[in-house]
Amino acid sequence: MRVRGRLAALLPVLAAFLFGPLLAWRRLGPLDFWWGMSFSVAALVMLSFLADRSQRTSLLEDLKEGLARKIAWGVLSALVLYGVFWVGNAASRAVLASAGKEIGAVYGFKHDASVFRVGLLIIFIIGPGEELFWRGFLQRLWQKRLGLPAGWLLASGFYAVVHAGSGNLMLVLSALVCGLFWGALYSRFRSTVLVAISHTIWDILIFILFPLG
Repeated sequence: MRVRGRLAALLPVLAAFLFGPLLAWRRLGPLDFWWGMSFSVAALVMLSFLADRSQRTSLLEDLKEGLARKIAWGVLSALVLYGVFWVGNAASRAVLASAGKEIGAVYGFKHDASVFRVGLLIIFIIGPGEELFWRGFLQRLWQKRLGLPAGWLLASGFYAVVHAGSGNLMLVLSALVCGLFWGALYSRFRSTVLVAISHTIWDILIFILFPLG
């Protein structure tokens, strides 16, 4: 029990350690950004299941109850969030002189990676994996300990902070908006499945189908 508690406490530190350099240098050792992101997310998810064994039971129950409704809400919420970013993209470019350059830099993360590979990694690892860790583990844990508002805000804020390694203000602000949005969805529906669907579809829309940069 003590070992699992210590592991749970260390996982946010590990997340910062993995995501900070990855976003700063756009690689993780010999791995390019997308393989590095996939490795980091997969490692964090596996460790989070070791740190909190109830997460597995919670996920299985989540998959059994009202799946069609969760899929519908996941799709709808992804479209709403994409709309928010579409408006924000236009507004930020009009207000901030550096916005266009920084938004373009975010899409530079794709480098020479094939769209097919990026799409597969988003669908099977990055999209669902991020939600399993950030909302299904971290926000769930902090809400248990601190209460809903504080746990939601802390998890959302930390999600934004780990993106600061990129040195890109627009990416950090985007992460904050996404963290608050998916965190609110998770708090409302108590469903990791729903937010995983939302995150994955939004990623596909914003990076593959209808990029804004």
